[in-house]
Order: sequence, then C-alpha cells, then structure tokens
Amino acid sequence: MTAKPYIDLLFFGDLVGKPGRMAVKAYLESLPERPDVVIANGENISHGFGMLRKHYDEMHEAGVHIFTSGNHIWDQKEVFTFIDEVNLLRPYNFPSNSPGCGAKIFQLPNCEIGVINMIGQVFMGNYNSPWEQLDELVYDMLAVTPMIFLDFHAEATAEKMAMAWHASSLGVSAMTGTHTHVQTADSKILNNRMGYITDTGFNGSYNSIIGMEAAGSLQRLKSHIPTRLSVGPDDILQVNAVRFTIETKTGVCRKVERINEVLTYTGESILPLSAR
Repeated sequence: MTAKPYIDLLFFGDLVGKPGRMAVKAYLESLPERPDVVIANGENISHGFGMLRKHYDEMHEAGVHIFTSGNHIWDQKEVFTFIDEVNLLRPYNFPSNSPGCGAKIFQLPNCEIGVINMIGQVFMGNYNSPWEQLDELVYDMLAVTPMIFLDFHAEATAEKMAMAWHASSLGVSAMTGTHTHVQTADSKILNNRMGYITDTGFNGSYNSIIGMEAAGSLQRLKSHIPTRLSVGPDDILQVNAVRFTIETKTGVCRKVERINEVLTYTGESILPLSAR
C-alpha cells in the first residue's frame, strides 16, 4: 500500500484526564514531523475515568489516529453511543456481545496496520482468555498486512512478558503493556521481530499518584474508606510514550525508543521543564 520502507508508530500510554490531553497535544505539536501512526490508550481520558465523545474528538483532531482502552472503557456511559462510529477499541477478550470491537485493520494515509487490544486475567477480573483468541486473530490479520500492533492491558509483569513472547512468535510487530501507569525500562526487540515494553506508563500530572491527586489517593489507602479520586494538577506534566520503527514489507520492528519527558505549563504555553 505504501512505498515507504519503514513506518514510525508512536504509542502514548494511558492519558489521564485534562493533564494527559494537554501533555500529548503539546508533545505532538513539538514534533518536526508527525509519525505515520499515532495510537494512545484512552480509557482514562475523561476526568480520569472512561471517555467522552468531546475528548475523543479533541485528541483525534490533535493527531491521535487510534485509541485502545481497558477495564475503564465503560466508566462514561456516553461511550456506548459512539464506540461503533470511531477508531476506539475495547479489549478483544471482553464478552463477545460487548459493544464495539477489539481488533481492526486500519487504513491510514501511509500504511495499513492491524491493531489489537487485549486485557489480562491476573489480578484483573474474570475475562475471557486472551491466549486462546490471539493465535487465529493474528493469523487472519497477517493475511492482509504484515504490520500488527498489540496493546495488552494487564496488571502482572510476568503475564505481560509471557504474552510478549507468545505474540512475537506469532508475528506481531510491536506490543506494549498498559494499565499500571509506570513506565518500565525494558524496551527491547523480541525474537528478532517484535518491539516490546512491559508498560509504556501514563500521560498526565507529574506531581500525582499515577495521574490522580495525591491527597485523595493517600486517604483511600490509609483509611480504607472509599474516597473520590480527582485528576492531579496540571502545572507540571509528563509524557510517557514509545516509538517503534517497523519495516512495511516484513512487519519486523527495527527500533524501539522510550519517551519520558517532563513539561511545565505556564498558563500560556507548555515548555520542557528545563526551560522554566
């Protein structure tokens, strides 16, 4: 479909509320050239829980082509009214009668790419097995395109790594873990094919507890009394992302780059923290 020998795929970890949207928009605006594919996990994009259509439109207009999600996808009930109309995936191994879809081949200006969203089982909930469904799904996608990306939304590190070895053996081009909101330092290429990182991290408030305001999080943990969590402050922002360079003819990932930047918001503009 494209004469380009490689594509650049940029994936942003979980966007948490307004600070997450601000951080990702500022980062995309700072790039001299936009990547061929921009994907983000959007399950926390609206006030830290779920997704509203206005926030989908905001970030899609900013340059995010495709959104993945996870266990918080249904937190904003409005999502049921638009999930079938937009480039938003819910985990593929949700019950088969769930709205939306969990895997799709997307036609973008510079490439054709298969995107899969799965959710883990360890410490996560009673979800269908991701293992039993991935094999046939990848096989069918490879008949259309050699480039496949997987977002595995899971808690346990070992489960993510095990899924990575399995996915790389099937022919997946790139995989990231999401959900824990803390970027891991283990980006690598597995089986001489698949770009991988255990968790991309999150985009949002730097002075927070995984994106949420610290006081409420501490109160909940110390007292065991249910406490409403609010998104953290937006004066200092963090960007957590991963960039994959993938061969268009073979789907082989040749380079993985971790992105971990801190930005400051002055009320008028967003700058690197060092520029304050």
